[in-house]
Amino acid sequence: MMSLLPHLKIMTASALDYALPPRCPGCGVVVERDQSFCLACWSGMHFLGDPCCARCGVPFEHEIGEGGECASCLSEPPPFDSARAVLAYGDVARAVALRLKYGRRIGLARLIAGHMARHVRTEEQPLIVPVPLHRWRLWWRGFNQAALIADHLGRATGLTVEKHALLRAKRTQPLRGMNPRHRAKAVRGAFALAPGHDLSGRTVLLIDDVHTSGATAAACARALRRGGVAAVHLLCWARVLPDAEPFD
Repeated sequence: MMSLLPHLKIMTASALDYALPPRCPGCGVVVERDQSFCLACWSGMHFLGDPCCARCGVPFEHEIGEGGECASCLSEPPPFDSARAVLAYGDVARAVALRLKYGRRIGLARLIAGHMARHVRTEEQPLIVPVPLHRWRLWWRGFNQAALIADHLGRATGLTVEKHALLRAKRTQPLRGMNPRHRAKAVRGAFALAPGHDLSGRTVLLIDDVHTSGATAAACARALRRGGVAAVHLLCWARVLPDAEPFD
């Protein structure tokens, strides 16, 4: 009975999403249409895009030319080819991420994927691969939020989703509260390409909910590179900008 509890909670939450009136994903006030934000929340959302660092996606104040990278990426390039996010991490982005991840509002995965779709370059036909959870955390939570987002993104773009291409080879402590160095150490060797998955020469679109220090994405990218992947592009719902409060 205990093993069914997380799944029963998900089914209940999903049923309530349809039974109750549509509410703003950010603050919960009643709105006219499902999956729409109220004016106050929409006004407070900081959407990310150009101009930005061609590799890590950190915003620039001015356009510096095609392929321009920030000082951090030039001095120590991350193992992924690019990283993009829909929003800068803030009150609304945080509320949506937490309601999906811990509040079991799984319908928000479709909302997130819909906003992510504008950042997807389908001409490269990348494989969509979500950041995996360890099996024990997956059992307790009942779902992997990154995998839910990946499924909806695959439907929206027509791209192939490989939910089991990456596995979390070891269980790690929650990263919240750790500094970047400790985060990187905690996830070192935590990911591996799953047996039976040949991604040699492919381009991968790596999906996660929140990009903080980049330690998890970097560890995933290294595992994919070891498996022969040609390029790794990270795409997230929200990105913690430099000097902002970390989150995981």
